[in-house]
Amino acid sequence: MKALSQRRRHPLAAIALLLMALLMVGAIYSAASSANQAQAQTESFSANDAEEGEKLFAANCASCHGLGASGSSAGPSLVGVGAASVDFQVGSGRMPLQMDGPQAQVKPVQFTEEQTRQLAAYVATLGAGPAIPDEEILDASEGDPANGGELFRVNCAMCHNAAAAGGALTRGKFAPSLEGSSEKHIYEAMVTGPQNMPVFNDANISPEDKRDVIAFLKTIEEQGSPGGADLGSLGPVSEGLFIWVAGLGVVIAFTVWLTSRSS
Repeated sequence: MKALSQRRRHPLAAIALLLMALLMVGAIYSAASSANQAQAQTESFSANDAEEGEKLFAANCASCHGLGASGSSAGPSLVGVGAASVDFQVGSGRMPLQMDGPQAQVKPVQFTEEQTRQLAAYVATLGAGPAIPDEEILDASEGDPANGGELFRVNCAMCHNAAAAGGALTRGKFAPSLEGSSEKHIYEAMVTGPQNMPVFNDANISPEDKRDVIAFLKTIEEQGSPGGADLGSLGPVSEGLFIWVAGLGVVIAFTVWLTSRSS
């Protein structure tokens, strides 16, 4: 009994109990959050959507992603990626994959909106993940472009360019231009992190801030390039190159003209 009492009063006992309590609270919170998220996803889909989506998946996607979307050597598991990921990848034409490469290329969309929704419904039943955003959070007119611009420059411009014109990455990969992207696909890209893009969940960037980013992108898209030709929106690099090439061309042409006149 004395030895047991001494172990109970060990200086590390309180720390161990605290860590165990924190782990239990974290596990309970994670389980509750996952359950709520899964419920929120499946509520917007009917059972028929999921059934039809499973048929479409088996016919068009299972050859790479495996039966049950558990993954294979040709494609990753889709368990837990959420409906938003499917809606983005399929709705933007990136999936089904056209050919192997550093990253999926945008191409004409292969499925109708209804079929895309059905595929998303099926994948949503496999595990909790980001849901397709509501229309109200996608309304760019309710956003703050100034705040969105600041968030974009801090979190996105290093890859997508400050003007959202896209940019090159390593190993043949690239960050695409965001011009012409729909509000829904921009939001879904932020919450799912396709290709090499990091995930910006609600803890990183709130839904309202995501709407501000969308408002900024739509604002600069509407404004265009007030300074004339944007030259790829690469800033001083392309502008300086143009000036050197055009300037040297003018100097050389003028020199040739003077030489011909003097002779």
